[in-house]
Amino acid sequence: MENTKELTEHSSQVERKRRDSFGMFDGYDSCSEDTSSSSSSDESEEEVAPLPSSLPIIKNNGQVYTYPDGKSGMATCEMCGMVGVRDAFYSKTKRFCSVSCSRSYSSNSKKASILARLQGKPPTKKAKVLQKQPLVAKLAAYAQYQATLQNQAKTKAAVPVEGFSWGNYINSNSFTAAPVTCFKHAPMGTCWGDIAEGVRVEVPNTDCSLPTKVFWIAGIVKLAGYNALLRYEGFENDSSLDFWCNICGSDIHPVGWCATSGKPLVPPRTIQHKYTNWKAFLVKRLTGAKTLPPDFSQKVSESMQYPFKTSMRVEVVDKTHLCRTRVAVVESVIGGRLRLVYEESEDKTDDFWCHMYSPLIHHIGWSRSIGHRFKRSDITKKQDGHFDAPPHLFMKVKEVDAAGEWFKEGMKLEAIDPLNLSAICVATIRKVLADGYLMIGIDGSEAADGSDWFCYHATSPSIFPVGFCEINMIELTPPRGYAKLPFKWFDYLRETDSIAAPVKLFNKEVPNHGFHVGMKLEAVDLMEPRLVCVATVTRIIHRLLRIHFDGWEDEYDQWVDCESPDLYPVGWCQLTGYQLQPPAPQSSRDSQSSSSKQKKKAKSQQYKGHKKMTSLQLKEELLDGEEYSFLQGTSDQESNGSASYYIKQEP
Repeated sequence: MENTKELTEHSSQVERKRRDSFGMFDGYDSCSEDTSSSSSSDESEEEVAPLPSSLPIIKNNGQVYTYPDGKSGMATCEMCGMVGVRDAFYSKTKRFCSVSCSRSYSSNSKKASILARLQGKPPTKKAKVLQKQPLVAKLAAYAQYQATLQNQAKTKAAVPVEGFSWGNYINSNSFTAAPVTCFKHAPMGTCWGDIAEGVRVEVPNTDCSLPTKVFWIAGIVKLAGYNALLRYEGFENDSSLDFWCNICGSDIHPVGWCATSGKPLVPPRTIQHKYTNWKAFLVKRLTGAKTLPPDFSQKVSESMQYPFKTSMRVEVVDKTHLCRTRVAVVESVIGGRLRLVYEESEDKTDDFWCHMYSPLIHHIGWSRSIGHRFKRSDITKKQDGHFDAPPHLFMKVKEVDAAGEWFKEGMKLEAIDPLNLSAICVATIRKVLADGYLMIGIDGSEAADGSDWFCYHATSPSIFPVGFCEINMIELTPPRGYAKLPFKWFDYLRETDSIAAPVKLFNKEVPNHGFHVGMKLEAVDLMEPRLVCVATVTRIIHRLLRIHFDGWEDEYDQWVDCESPDLYPVGWCQLTGYQLQPPAPQSSRDSQSSSSKQKKKAKSQQYKGHKKMTSLQLKEELLDGEEYSFLQGTSDQESNGSASYYIKQEP
């Protein structure tokens, strides 16, 4: 008789778990639900380990949503009888509250412990210590804390920080964005998985009049980089309350998070009347759907940990003389981007921005090891607190074999002009360094002292064999002052009595990068590398991307490698807290176009290419009609902390 009763109770518990597996707090009837705790059954303990290449599948017996009394989503230790939050229990099966209980379960005390539980004896002292505070009290305190944060957020939200919205920009123009998987150096770039349209998440419910923060389930309607257009479950084809959010944000959770965290699920007020049984609705809609991995937020956090720290010393290109490096100190790290202050800068305004994986930075001693020019610092010893960045933190270049046929001084090639990244120019190898590094000069515009030679590695995707532009129908920039146009390589090599660098020495690897023409992204303006701008991929040549800065003329476009650490997914600035530069307004574009055309001839004697400016810089530029030149990198525009390349030119 007792066995029959136990079987009946067990069946009732299993049935209740199935019925409530997508239970939610609807504000009315949840308190009347049977909230007695039960031991973990085999069915409730089933866990599906997510495969690396796919997302977890929601099962109708997998997660238990939490009611306000805090009992659902609980577990009971099979050894000591302690009751606690299931998510905090030990092991994957969550059968035990601690390692000790797990080991003791198979010992001689197992039978005695089970007998004690059946006789109604209280748990051990250890269990009482673990269960110090009732879950209901914790939830109440947390609800009050969330209400305070919500009120603070409402106050702060009254003043918008930026007028630009990626969501509105993409929606109004039907743009597509480059997927996160295109950016291996960005957070989650290598572990984004199968996050796509249709994936379900738990998000705050903003269509609710309750004083505390509550959640509801939403599905991804459209994905743009890190940003997702979400629609609350139950709205079907109604897009009236669709909203954009950053999928890596702290308020986005996998389905089931509310159950393990003790958070209530409340349907949006707009659709509350549509269904009388929301639990049955959720079971039907969510069973078999995909959600985020349970450790998604942890992976986001881990992918945003950066090894470079403030006060680290590095060698970085000297922006006033490209042919040499200088010592700089890491002043700040934002999203993997480093603000480096040259060591001799007393007021810390002489700075340079680059990514930690940039080929422009190296460990202390790098220049000496390969024979690169280096500007010695006037500072004889390290300042207090400064220390050399470990060599293993820097991006490794591919090893090359220079023993056989190799690059030689005087060989001709084609290269992206570091002073005008929109142009691929006729260039010459000026010096061969160790470990595969080359000093390159742009024909026709080199400074007499070679101060604008630039260091490229032999495997760099920014140098190309002779004829690359012609084959790929790219305009090749001939040497300045060269009169024999159209430019022909055969004639030029004969006239200069030079030879072309062998094609086989160049990097011909083309990764499956995933970019397509028209995709939106966030890109660094490498002529003003502290700026990250709204940008578009306008052309793709193998691994070479033509990046256009939205709102600006084509003359500001830049050629960038598909694996450049200066390209980021849509939403990167929001995720990392970096300032995003929106597309330039029409009035600014017209003014800047007029100004640049008037000054183009005079400026070209100092540097090639034009800098984009922020709105404040643009006003200053238009007010000052005088011409100017940059010598030794000192200029009015550099005093604001920009890090453009300026060189001293001989007449």
